[in-house]
Amino acid sequence: MSSEDPNSLYLLEGLHSTPARRYLSTEPISDEVVRAILDAAVRGPSGGNSQRWAWIVVRDAEVKRQIAEWYREGWEKNYGSRREQILRADDPEGMSAASFRAADHLAAHLEEAPVWVFPVLLGAARSNNPRLGSSIYGAVQQLMLAARAHGIGSTLTTLYAGHEDGVRKLLNLPGDALTMALIPLGYPARGRWAQPKRRPLDEVVFHERYEEWG
Repeated sequence: MSSEDPNSLYLLEGLHSTPARRYLSTEPISDEVVRAILDAAVRGPSGGNSQRWAWIVVRDAEVKRQIAEWYREGWEKNYGSRREQILRADDPEGMSAASFRAADHLAAHLEEAPVWVFPVLLGAARSNNPRLGSSIYGAVQQLMLAARAHGIGSTLTTLYAGHEDGVRKLLNLPGDALTMALIPLGYPARGRWAQPKRRPLDEVVFHERYEEWG
């Protein structure tokens, strides 16, 4: 798994085959590879090219254990408490049973992912701009694509956010900084790199103005 040549992945192939990977192995990821992934991330867009960001790499087991507990609290509140309902419905318009099981697995095993990355915006706590994350999420996607090139799975999640203050304290962040996501990284333990199913373009793309469909 760790022997993939990152230069062998064509850009459009990567764009079409980088789904969220939630079954992650405990196989270590080298510092060299993590650095290469982050070097690709920081080449991404930054609002006004301000680069008011920090990227916190977490490997510490105790820090991960505490945040994973908060994450599971968020998972249970938002999804886990509706486990039977979601699995019975398998709603094509909502979360599928397979997606639920994968997300449930991630929640149960989050701290086992060998590397976590928190993208952080400095000064964000002073802002009331609901679109603030746009200053970093382009770079986050580059991180995930770079991980894909190295054969490493990832997903973007924020279910720990109910304990943002506690997370900031654990990560020693300035008082005006906010985490924008948690991205667990790991070589995939199951599944494959495949094009995720999406609604047809004709259902979601509109020219000039939005129109109701269906």
